[in-house]
Amino acid sequence: MIIDQLSVFSENRAGMLADITSILAEAEIDIEALTIAETAEFGILRFIVDAPKKAMSVLKLEGFVASLTPVIALSMGNTPGSLAKIAKVLGDSEISIEYLYAAVASNADGAFVILRVEDTDGAVALLKENGYEAYK
Repeated sequence: MIIDQLSVFSENRAGMLADITSILAEAEIDIEALTIAETAEFGILRFIVDAPKKAMSVLKLEGFVASLTPVIALSMGNTPGSLAKIAKVLGDSEISIEYLYAAVASNADGAFVILRVEDTDGAVALLKENGYEAYK
């Protein structure tokens, strides 16, 4: 349930996403999920990739600031209220969600969510107790 997320800090300028994703493509690294948080001058790109350590290495060799962060990858239903139920389980136990992003899984019946929380181990135990399964 806990996986490594690749975080890349970069300038917020035209073409930067193309540069970063081209580097990953040339290294044959598959992007499974991505979110971008930005300010006027800089952005943080958060990726779930099939080879996070390799991705971090190739980006650092190209001069990017990159790091790995443990996050929770969770399967969920692709139905209204699925995310609300997960948020309630965590909220009722006072586990704060720092950020999340979600997508429909390749089998259109399911979806997945990537969660960053302050208490990763506690959240994983709680989610397992409530019948949630790891994505991947």
